[in-house]
Amino acid sequence: MTGTDTTGTDGTTPRTPLRVGLVGYGLAGSVFHAPLIAASGDLTLAAVTTGNPERAAEARAAHPGVRVVADPGELWAEGAPALDLIVVASPNKTHVAVATAALEAGLPVVVDKPLAGSAAEARGLAALAEERGLLLSVFQNRRWDNDFLTLRRLLDEDALGEVQRFESRFERWRPRPKGGWRESGAPEEIGGLLYDLGSHVVDQALVLFGPVVSVYAESDVRRPGAEADDDTFLALTHAGGVRSHLYVSATTAQLGPRFRVLGQRAGFVKYGLDPQEADLREGLRPVPGAAWGVEAEALWGRLGAGESPLTGGGAPVESLPGDYPAYYAAVAAALRGTGENPVTAHEAAAALDVLEAARRSAREGVTVKL
Repeated sequence: MTGTDTTGTDGTTPRTPLRVGLVGYGLAGSVFHAPLIAASGDLTLAAVTTGNPERAAEARAAHPGVRVVADPGELWAEGAPALDLIVVASPNKTHVAVATAALEAGLPVVVDKPLAGSAAEARGLAALAEERGLLLSVFQNRRWDNDFLTLRRLLDEDALGEVQRFESRFERWRPRPKGGWRESGAPEEIGGLLYDLGSHVVDQALVLFGPVVSVYAESDVRRPGAEADDDTFLALTHAGGVRSHLYVSATTAQLGPRFRVLGQRAGFVKYGLDPQEADLREGLRPVPGAAWGVEAEALWGRLGAGESPLTGGGAPVESLPGDYPAYYAAVAAALRGTGENPVTAHEAAAALDVLEAARRSAREGVTVKL
């Protein structure tokens, strides 16, 4: 670790922020990673990699003083002491190669989901990081969504009783493909919703209910001109007995509940998406001490038994604030040796086991045992 501490005149010890090099300044880099890094008091965005002149200009305008280079290798060409962390937010197909190069250069790494195209590749990266004694973390920001945090609290309080079924939807209405690598059908691009939004809903299901023993999936390409899956369903059976039904779609003309969780004593239903992504897209930024991730009361979920939340049934459950900044706060703590890796590569590999099984299930029309 090259970030150092300096002692202030008041006797306190302010910490020199850890210097971050960001690879990629597309949607993930510019909307999520760069603003969250910049908002952290313990990290500073020191460098950005992009070969796109317009994005380079945007990066300089949004983050004055940032070093912008065209090739990721330039970030570690001078050796690891120049930076304290590499964040990989480039297209999916580059994740493994860039993360490998950074780790081999002696730098800790954060990789946007999915970590890799296969569980085997993810475990290979985990082994490399462990061999080098370096942090390798995966950006699973949806663990800090308001609805997920609220549901975890309800489960910790045993408000539902033993959970029998977990329904999770990440649905959108985008009847026309936008193009780009995320919707490409080329296998090397790792495009499609299964590996995009599916990475989130599977990760959340594993965090909440543990390992999966069987996977069934249906995956379709529905929109004219689309190349990759845009309407996918997964049915997971967890080792503990919970069944998770997960939906990711760009073709949903009427959106279902984000969560519907059914327990022996009560159920919890929540509509609407966490507001943080929309706020970040609008240029809003988290500021220490200011409200962030707070949801309107009209969107709070409802807890009850035998009633319909659409007609006001059940008791409203105040949504906890969403907290994407908590991810990078945890990464900084892990780098300084005062906290744990918030999302490990082994967790990402377990999610990729499920995604690979889902892809096989959809292709062959079978239930896959893990």
